[in-house]
Order: sequence, then C-alpha cells, then structure tokens
Amino acid sequence: MPREAVLSDLLTVSFGALSFPEIDPVAVQLGPLAIHWYGLGYVVGILLGWWYARRLVGNERLWAGGKPPMTVADLDDFVLWAAVGIVAGGRIGYILFYDLPRYLANPLDILAVWQGGMSFHGGLLGVTLAMILFAIRRGINPWSLFDTIAIVAPIGIGLVRVANFINAELWGRVTDVPWAFVFPNGGPEPRHPSQLYEAALEGLVLFAVLRLLTHRALRLTTPGFVAGAFICGYGLSRIFAEFFREPDAHIGYLAGGWLTMGMILSTPMVLIGVWAMLRATRKAAPAKAG
Repeated sequence: MPREAVLSDLLTVSFGALSFPEIDPVAVQLGPLAIHWYGLGYVVGILLGWWYARRLVGNERLWAGGKPPMTVADLDDFVLWAAVGIVAGGRIGYILFYDLPRYLANPLDILAVWQGGMSFHGGLLGVTLAMILFAIRRGINPWSLFDTIAIVAPIGIGLVRVANFINAELWGRVTDVPWAFVFPNGGPEPRHPSQLYEAALEGLVLFAVLRLLTHRALRLTTPGFVAGAFICGYGLSRIFAEFFREPDAHIGYLAGGWLTMGMILSTPMVLIGVWAMLRATRKAAPAKAG
C-alpha cells in the first residue's frame, strides 16, 4: 500500500472520520469523450424536471378554474431555453461572483465547464431571464411559468449537490462529528459533508415542501406563491448550510469569521421570496371575495 494511503488511513482512524468513497468523477468514458457525474447531474435534472413539469401541467385539478396556463408543447419548447439559461447564467455568475481575476487572466478557462465552477445564483438569474422572454413570446403569465419551473428545480439542485460530493469539491468545515469525511483534496482533517446537507435541504426537503403546496394547498391557483416559497426556501437552506461549508479559499470569510459570499447572495432571495408570497396572497384575496 502506498505510503500516502497508509497515512490517510491512520489520520482517518485517529480523527474518527469516515473514509471517502472511491467514486470516479467520470461516470462513462467513451474513447476521448469523458462524461462526468457533474454534467450528468445537470442533464438528468433538466430531463426529470421537464417530465415532472409536464405531469403538473396535465393535472387540471391543480390550476385555477381547471385551466393550466400553458400547454405540454410549451414546456417541450422551453427545455432548450432553460438549459441555455441555467448553464450560461451559472457560468457567468460564478465568474462574476466568485473568481473574476482568474478568468480575466485565463479567458479560455471560461469554456471549461466540465472542470466545475457554476453558481446557483447566476443560473437562477439566467433561467429567470429565459422564462420572462419565453412567457412574453408565448403569451403565458410569467408568474405561472415561474411556479412551474420552481417546483421542479429542487430535483436538479439535489442531483448536482450529490455530484459535488462525488467530485470531492465544495466540502465542509473541519469538524469532529462521527459522520465527517476526510476528503482527498481537503487536507487530513475530517470535514462536514456539506454537499450532502445541501442535497437534502435544497433538494429533497424543498421538493417535499413544494409538493405539499401544489397538491395539498393547491397554491398553483395563486400565481407566484410557489415560486416565492422556492426562492425563500432555497435562500434559508443555503444560508443554514453555509455555516457548515468551507468558503472558497480565494474568497474566505467576508466578516466575523462566519459570513460568506453564499450568505450574502442568498439573503436577498429570502426577502424576494417573502415579497412574492405576500404579493400572490394579496392578488388572490379580491378574487375570493368577489
């Protein structure tokens, strides 16, 4: 056994941490073409989201007056718009928010998406712009399109967070909890598996909450409420997870040894989400009174 492997095992035992699973970041190798789990997370997330959105639109019970505000064909056409908005927005957002000097010095690295470097907040802005333009073009209420896409977004978010774990990136802060991992490129100390925390909160839990809002509370009848719940819920989940996640080394903590860029970018989301839910509720009140 190599000396480095023995040292890693000794550190793992001494710190009481879990061994990081040996999962190849490359899911499939087809000659020179390497398909990474990270890329698969985006592709599968978009496809599953598209499938689930089609089911929602096909369920007339969920919509005001039993009339979905868009057709299945509209969603089929929007898939490409969504993919471009997510990837372009996510990449541009990461460059602007997290590592602008590096990409100014190495412009060709901007195209190396397979190396990672995507911002959720940038992807959100990108897909929001795509939704606004598409809704205007098709004559769809933008708030209803926001709701539909918000419902399916946690699927992709959860899958990409799991891919972050497989890639051994975006790991958490040093800890002594029994479920900590020693990440291959995270030093010898055991760390929080913050990627899995985010996968659970931003993916599974948020999806379950939105499912209750759509199928039990029938909140799709008040356009904008579900989208607001998603934005607010993601912001709160991300802020909480940031307390366990190691900040990017080139940025570090912005203040007080705890404030991170993720917290700053997520705080406006909570406020916007609350505003959207209040707005939707006020809009629905006159209709019910009448």
